[in-house]
Amino acid sequence: MTQQPTGGDAQAGAHNGHNTGKTGVLMLGALGVVYGDIGTSPIYALRGALVAASGSGVADRTDILGVLSLIIWSLTVIVTVKYVTFVLRADNRGEGGTLSMMALVQATFAKRSPLILVVGILGAALFYGDAVITPAISVLSAVEGLKVVTPAFDPYVVPLTLLILAVVFSVQRFGTGGVAVVFGPVTAVWFVSIGVSGLMHIADDPGVLAAINPIYIIYFLQSSPEVAFLTVGAVFLAVTGAEGLYADLGHFGRKPIMLAWFCIVFPCLLLNYFGQGAFVLSRGGEVGHPFFEMNEGWMLLPMVLLATAATVIACQAVITGAYSLTRQAVQLNLLPRFAIRHTSETQSGQIYVPRVNMLLAIIVMLLVVGFQESAALASAYGISATGTMMMTTILLFFVVTRIWKWHLGVAIAVIGLFGLIDFGFFASNIIKVLDGGWASLAVAFSVVLIMWTWIRGSRQLFEKTRKNEIPLDFLAGNLAKKPPSLVPGTAVFLTSDPLSAPTALMHSLKHYKVLHEQNVILSVVTAPQPTVPESDRATLETVNELFMRVTLKFGYMEQPNVPKAMALCRKQGWKFDIMTTSFFLSRRSLKPAANSGLPLWQDKLYIGLARSAADATEYFQIPTGRVVEIGTQVAI
Repeated sequence: MTQQPTGGDAQAGAHNGHNTGKTGVLMLGALGVVYGDIGTSPIYALRGALVAASGSGVADRTDILGVLSLIIWSLTVIVTVKYVTFVLRADNRGEGGTLSMMALVQATFAKRSPLILVVGILGAALFYGDAVITPAISVLSAVEGLKVVTPAFDPYVVPLTLLILAVVFSVQRFGTGGVAVVFGPVTAVWFVSIGVSGLMHIADDPGVLAAINPIYIIYFLQSSPEVAFLTVGAVFLAVTGAEGLYADLGHFGRKPIMLAWFCIVFPCLLLNYFGQGAFVLSRGGEVGHPFFEMNEGWMLLPMVLLATAATVIACQAVITGAYSLTRQAVQLNLLPRFAIRHTSETQSGQIYVPRVNMLLAIIVMLLVVGFQESAALASAYGISATGTMMMTTILLFFVVTRIWKWHLGVAIAVIGLFGLIDFGFFASNIIKVLDGGWASLAVAFSVVLIMWTWIRGSRQLFEKTRKNEIPLDFLAGNLAKKPPSLVPGTAVFLTSDPLSAPTALMHSLKHYKVLHEQNVILSVVTAPQPTVPESDRATLETVNELFMRVTLKFGYMEQPNVPKAMALCRKQGWKFDIMTTSFFLSRRSLKPAANSGLPLWQDKLYIGLARSAADATEYFQIPTGRVVEIGTQVAI
């Protein structure tokens, strides 16, 4: 099993035509998936920041140049320096994302660090908060462009937005493979269009180029600190989606993502923001809706349609990211098992999670109905995105000190700068909690509560059941001396504790009073890496002539396939035959106990989560005709 090449691999693509072509294809794909979110920010970012700075909808020259300079330098420092230069290098064997970095850092500790676990959970939870805001604000802001075409469209903006979102979520079950073919080209047209649009209007007031000088940021912040502080939160909308560079690292690799940023995305974003700034300056500071208004005449309607298409692609990117994050969380035992459907025979990363899709659709549509306007949703947007970036910065500190072995002073200076910028943006957004920020925080808090409950409940259940279980070595020794009636074939008992006799085995002996000729105690564990090579997939250990332990190891980005993995054991001497093998699974019926150690409400929540978990047979891809389930009641 090969790993996706990343930027650090510096492979010899430059002199190989095939590899050069592949890099071009990956660049095009990255445009659609990685940059869909940040690429649609010009629709609302500058407008929102100028409205916040002016208060009246008419901004003076100092405000316009100050806000524009903030946007330019935010894109430069946060995206170009922090993410492209540093974060993209912190890959976990080619994979990126908050949970990937968490697993990477956890591997450097002898025991699992509670601090790293908390930071990882917070980052993942805030990503979900971002995932429900992005589709709502992106599509709503694009459809609002119809009001610029004619005010008669005003009553239809929200219904049309809901219709588009309903279509987006309903087609998820068909997979993104076919649609992804057009993602890159459409987004490429989008970036070229916004770049050309901006370039055409820079001449309206060439003095706008002075915003390159960061001195205008200082002028702006000093002129009215309170207003500037509020405006910084709106400025952050220009860099939302930066986390997508890291989250999708495994799909494209570092080099294509970097090339796409420097060659297409960054230049086109800068041109458009400069063009919008010059357009507003030329109209005496009247803000209006500069993104659409500067595309006059025949260009306006095509730009509205193109913006709608681009925002749909941005939605698709964040929805796909939510699926991938859910699979990682399940594999890392942060969430109960979810039914995961693979939508591609060739790309393992293309998955569909029905329950997550339904929850996202419901929440996103409620947000659109509740907030009505993209400007109102902007307050809800920044908190979750800035929070996720802060968690990434904290984890990056451990990467540079524990893995890259940076000098502590250098690490504090560099990461401290990133942290200071992240905290500044977070502080300017957190004050908007009552204005709409509560929405993303409510989603993030719910995810944290669910993950925390699942971790605590699983640990409690493991400790309680282990007290009542018999050591496997002890049982195997006794059964070898006085074996019960033996029946032909192989029995596989799935368990999370390979040192104890599985509940299904004990109940089988108690009720059937027979034992198979060969008994396998099977454990499936998740490695702290995205994929595991086939050579390391299975480990066999003989207990005695009746029992054997088998451990199957999967990466957190892989979907466990137990029969396929067990077939690899043939190379190690075990003649595995699925047709003579029965899989025994314990199905626990959980009941709340008076002395569980958890509050009653958390007890009931954990039991509800456990009951909602996907069927183990389907999750581990075991043929249903070979499975025997034995039910037991456990009080926790």
